[in-house]
Amino acid sequence: MAESKAIVVLGVFVADTTYRAERPPRMGETIIGKSFALGPGGKGSNQAVAIARLGAKVSFISKLGDDAFADMALKTWAEAGVVSAVTKDSESYTGAAYIFVEEASGNNAIIVCPGAATTIGVADVEAKADLIRAAAIFITQLEQPIETARRALEIAREAGVTTILNPAPGAPLDAAMLALCDYVTPNETETEILTGIKVDSPDSAQVAADVLLEKGVGAAIITLGEAGALYRTAECCELLPAFHVAQVVETTGAGDAFNGGFATALARGFTPLDAVMFGCAVAGISVTRAGTASSMPNLGEVEAVFTA
Repeated sequence: MAESKAIVVLGVFVADTTYRAERPPRMGETIIGKSFALGPGGKGSNQAVAIARLGAKVSFISKLGDDAFADMALKTWAEAGVVSAVTKDSESYTGAAYIFVEEASGNNAIIVCPGAATTIGVADVEAKADLIRAAAIFITQLEQPIETARRALEIAREAGVTTILNPAPGAPLDAAMLALCDYVTPNETETEILTGIKVDSPDSAQVAADVLLEKGVGAAIITLGEAGALYRTAECCELLPAFHVAQVVETTGAGDAFNGGFATALARGFTPLDAVMFGCAVAGISVTRAGTASSMPNLGEVEAVFTA
């Protein structure tokens, strides 16, 4: 692969507390789980780690508390090669997430408490404006305040930086914000929230993608789990297949793996279609492993699958 240009990620770090059990408990019920794990997570942080492990240059803008989970974050980024552009808020706490994983399928349900990251404001991204302007690719999500994400996208767009919005967790967004995005990468649920169209097939995904284009998005990339990803622009519509590498262990973090892979491939000069395929390969490996940040593969592992 060609040398990567710089990528900047705005997002959230949370400590993932992962519980595996046969089913979730009902209200008022206690059940015995199969296992527990504590590890680094948060969509933005996961994406930055994925990008760094793929050998790309990446800086991460966020906010932490001043506690043990913040220490975990800084260690995770240092080990992966992520350049930290974070500030600390000693009056708050570093975020945490409850993740329930269904033992039989590996499917998950998540509650996120972002903590200090909820206070990432417009002034914080404006303070990092030069870092954003110097990037080739800028990517963000919706775990920090939406207005903060909007301002960061504006800064990137004004500087001619390629913009990627992973609209997760799902939230309604106006056309003005969507028009700031060269690429939007929702899953089925997030697409329905954005468009009002239920996505349960590639055909319905295309209908929803057309709505996103009408709202001003440059390209809609709707991730469809085992069915792959639909890439839709005004000129092109392609369903790219998923990579089935081995047995699925856990799907948590698959979307982050995809987005990190997609951004990395774009930064290395891939065509958008090839970048989507590369993102699918990264996600296909990540679901064969437990954890989120810890499941992100390195470049050699992905190239072995992608070029096979």
